[in-house]
Amino acid sequence: MKRVFVVGCWLTVIAGLLAFTSCGRSDRGGSGKGPGGPTQVTIKGSDTMVHLASTWAEAFMKEHPDINVSVTGGGSGTGIAALINGTTDLCAASREMKPEELQMAKEKDREAKEFVVGRDGIAVVVNPANPIKELTVEQIRKIYTGAYEKWSQVGGPDEKIIVLSRESSSGTYVFFQEHVLNKKDYRADARLMPATSAIIQSVASEKSDIGYVGLGYATEAGNKIKTLGVKKDDASPVVMPSEATVVSGEYAIARPLYLYTPGEPTGAAKQFIDFCLGPKGQEIVRETGYVPLGPGGGK
Repeated sequence: MKRVFVVGCWLTVIAGLLAFTSCGRSDRGGSGKGPGGPTQVTIKGSDTMVHLASTWAEAFMKEHPDINVSVTGGGSGTGIAALINGTTDLCAASREMKPEELQMAKEKDREAKEFVVGRDGIAVVVNPANPIKELTVEQIRKIYTGAYEKWSQVGGPDEKIIVLSRESSSGTYVFFQEHVLNKKDYRADARLMPATSAIIQSVASEKSDIGYVGLGYATEAGNKIKTLGVKKDDASPVVMPSEATVVSGEYAIARPLYLYTPGEPTGAAKQFIDFCLGPKGQEIVRETGYVPLGPGGGK
């Protein structure tokens, strides 16, 4: 099992879900040293990225035993709020900060600095017993906005579609709404799930479910779920989410992954970001099922 140092104690990481109690911190370079203790760096935010960030943290701490890195999820919105309020050194986010969030941070003398640290495809997933193998972006939109209520409307059985979504604090929720639903509201009966793992668990056990998860989670779940091919429109080819199709732009539902700092990073926080953007960090991006950056990096 993997271990990530969390504010003075070791916490075993199970399914990428972590919790910790934050301590006092600086705005730029980390939380500083406790009495005779190592430098602390806190990361809070995206549930999509919590496994990736935890793996980065473990590898980074092996190279820097004088620095302890703690990671917690809660959603991109939670991490961004913590960045604005000064209770985290780094925010992990699966969406861009909104203009109003950037302004709020600036007003508190925490002018957010953005780093693209990887890329992700959002996989649309169903139960393996569901005969559907592919959907167009428009069909997905109609399912999630309520225009389609039965699987028979997209070539499946005459059964009600049970729609699963992340909660509104999730960056995946926001990205999916903006880029797949064209900013329309999710259907009223969509089930808002507290974590990606909950979506996978439900889809794996319920034939009528449909959900969306980060590519890394879909890969890790294996044959417990079925990942659908996606067509940009009726005339386009079916494309499966993968590193190659995300990099090429063929896969329609893809996005950058971000780390944010409350100003220009220094000290341990900068060391951590440099590690994430470097060869070892980017190899971890690939190993955890996400898509590493190409030439030029993410600054």
